[in-house]
Amino acid sequence: MRLTDSRKRILVTGGAGFLGSHLIDRLIGEGHEIICADNLFTGNKRNIDHLNRHPRFEFIRHDVTFPLYVEVDEIYNLACPASPVHYQYDPVQTTKTSVHGAINMLGLAKRLRCRILQASTSEVYGDPEMHPQREEYWGRVNPIGIRSCYDEGKRCAETLFFDYHRQHNVPIKVARIFNTYGPRMHPGDGRVVSNFIVQAIKGEPITIYGDGRQTRSFCYVDDLIDGLIRLMNSEDGLTGPVNLGNPDEFTIAQLADRVAALAGGNLQIDHRPLPQDDPRQRQPDISLARDRLGWRPKVALGEGLTMTFAYFRELLDPSSQPVTTLTARS
Repeated sequence: MRLTDSRKRILVTGGAGFLGSHLIDRLIGEGHEIICADNLFTGNKRNIDHLNRHPRFEFIRHDVTFPLYVEVDEIYNLACPASPVHYQYDPVQTTKTSVHGAINMLGLAKRLRCRILQASTSEVYGDPEMHPQREEYWGRVNPIGIRSCYDEGKRCAETLFFDYHRQHNVPIKVARIFNTYGPRMHPGDGRVVSNFIVQAIKGEPITIYGDGRQTRSFCYVDDLIDGLIRLMNSEDGLTGPVNLGNPDEFTIAQLADRVAALAGGNLQIDHRPLPQDDPRQRQPDISLARDRLGWRPKVALGEGLTMTFAYFRELLDPSSQPVTTLTARS
């Protein structure tokens, strides 16, 4: 039911969340009509308040574990709590969101014969034995650990996507998203960038789990959204999975140093035991995205952290200097 050759009606599940709201902003800016579905478990209406009166935006409060009946041209399935604090709060519901959500959204895509993109995760690689991680690596995941509700839920969702593609010819795209950060992150989501920045702004000790030598690769949200849209729009038969993340690798201790510098002084470090199944290394090989999508991250960690720090400073201290821009250079 394409509206015009260029304008599409697009469903974004999890659209009130961190990534979903940025994706919707970009799609609205491209002239599309958007249906945002979110149960607001981790999403926040504050992220989409600026779109409430937009003529091409509609919000539906909906849990993807139940079927949704709408008419759209494309589906971005982003619905699922993505931080350990949130997905471990109700692990059974987390698994249901990944698995039942995938079944319901794939069923909708099958009925509408429309393209659907799954926001998968680097967590499917678990604590990897391959470094950096390439898409053909099957992963090393504990199926019964405290992170398994998310890791295995996302792995099962990928299975469902490819089985619907093979069995029902549903046009799918699967993105494996590596650590992403930026404005609109939840201040209490427990992820390392938001944790460090919130603690630094409050003048609290920065919490490092383990010795801080474990590594992560941090991708600024604008770059990630560009990768998702490029993958959705790719027309060369690319289904994925495709790694989307920044290949620049940093230790957690290095990240803490950068955040402390932004806070304008030395901050104490509070070392705590490493959580169960916490991966030691995380770095994407983005050769596939670079070669097939022409995509690579543009925003360096220093630039992205500066914009993210400014967002949290205004969020936590409304009397501070207002943030004039939160968008990275193109």
